Amino acid sequence: MSMRAQAEFRRGSKRRLTLPGKTSILDRLGKIRRGGAYAQSQKSHGERPVPENGGGGRHGTQFLPKEAGSNKLKGSDVTVEGVSKFFDSFRALNSVSLEIRKGEFFSLLGPSGCGKTTLLRIIAGFERPDSGTVAFDGLDVLALPPNRRQANTVFQNYALFPHLSVFENVAFSMRLRKAPKAEVESKVGEYLRLVQLEDHAGKKPGQLSGGQKQRVAIARALISEPGVLLLDEPLSALDAKLRHHMLIELDEIHDKIGVTFIYVTHDQQEALSVSDRIAVMDQGDVLQIGTPHDIYESPKTDFVARFIGETNLFDATVQRVEKMEREWVEYMAELDVPELGKVKVTTVDEVMVGQKVSFTIRPEKIVIGKERPSSKRADINIFSGAVDEPIYSGFQTKFYVKMTGSTLLRVIKQHANYSDEGPSIKWKDSVFLSWTADDGYIVEVRN
Repeated sequence: MSMRAQAEFRRGSKRRLTLPGKTSILDRLGKIRRGGAYAQSQKSHGERPVPENGGGGRHGTQFLPKEAGSNKLKGSDVTVEGVSKFFDSFRALNSVSLEIRKGEFFSLLGPSGCGKTTLLRIIAGFERPDSGTVAFDGLDVLALPPNRRQANTVFQNYALFPHLSVFENVAFSMRLRKAPKAEVESKVGEYLRLVQLEDHAGKKPGQLSGGQKQRVAIARALISEPGVLLLDEPLSALDAKLRHHMLIELDEIHDKIGVTFIYVTHDQQEALSVSDRIAVMDQGDVLQIGTPHDIYESPKTDFVARFIGETNLFDATVQRVEKMEREWVEYMAELDVPELGKVKVTTVDEVMVGQKVSFTIRPEKIVIGKERPSSKRADINIFSGAVDEPIYSGFQTKFYVKMTGSTLLRVIKQHANYSDEGPSIKWKDSVFLSWTADDGYIVEVRN
């Protein structure tokens, strides 16, 4: 890899540290589709691969949604500014601001009670905020009722009419406005084909599977051609396999029609898999907005690091900082982590000796082996421990490795090669753990 390529990748891989109170919107080109962790190698500490999109985001290219089919990017921009909402003394939203772009698949992600559904209902018009504004394409819509906003909602419970056929459920809004019969038949047929239900048009909802009911609800919401489709945990009632299948279908529908999708979920994998950008929420606040790559690889707070995927998170103190002579500004910091010892980590923002920070290393970034790594690189962190618990799950094994005292470090090893004998590292084995300074991150600076 050339120095120039390395520089471009590092600028797209190491996030700028975010001090308390500061926020940023991070962009990138296209979607990253990955089933969890970013590229890794369990065999050796080589150079990181450079993604085709240049590493995406933090200092990189502008976000552009994928091109839709014949209805290319006909959705609406949605701007939420300073929105707060109280239910009696309970604060559901705390001055939330975000911008959602035309044609974007934008997810509101967070645990139960974080305020994501309340925010969706405010955008839809079902709730009114105590303060703040909501605008579609620059026009304030707070005074408009739900039926006059360019937005439709797909509810968690589908809300289908049980006495009407699939065709009539989808046609309902067209019947209300007394559309001509030929137009109704043509348009309903078009949207049933879009959701692959043209052969079920005469069935009642009670005769459909959960996934088919969800598709009817989506077709009914889309047939009036809204600028924004709001989806309130639409897949939560489905089993895991069907949920995964419907998620792919939902993403394909979004790519075909080009309207703005705002998707509420508590499932991190759902959000990471299909979103252009994600807003992570907790206790009424938006903690981070970014692409799936940014959210996973560069968590901005301890909560985001813990909530998105698995990670090892430690309190640390900066012991030494050295400015590195490269084509870009970067610093090598040595941290004192009480549970581990001295840890080297790189950062594109300068930290000061004595500062208290949070340090995180993802389990899949750690290389595990029975022999001490032979690499002579100066930026490698090497520790020893014993396997306290190996959990084999087919495509990977998760190891809980006991370090000093009672500290457990989580390590994930993917099974890239076939082996008749299964994992070579077993319970109670003594092992070495290693990772480079580039693989870890300083998440928060506390002072």
